Amino acid sequence: MPAANATTLPELELEQVERWRLETLRRAGYDAESAAVLASSHEVDLHDAVDLLERGCSLATALKILL
Repeated sequence: MPAANATTLPELELEQVERWRLETLRRAGYDAESAAVLASSHEVDLHDAVDLLERGCSLATALKILL
């Protein structure tokens, strides 16, 4: 495999993971901007983010907790 392909594969995987996180957060109820910030913040646990809204936490409070 050429070196150029080896360096782009992890970047493509990262993009796919972030896209999946974004879609999951949008389905959970986050607005587009908040979901994008959370999706790209890999230290934020996706399950915690979804659970907060499912348990009735407001979006503003969830963002304060997560970020």
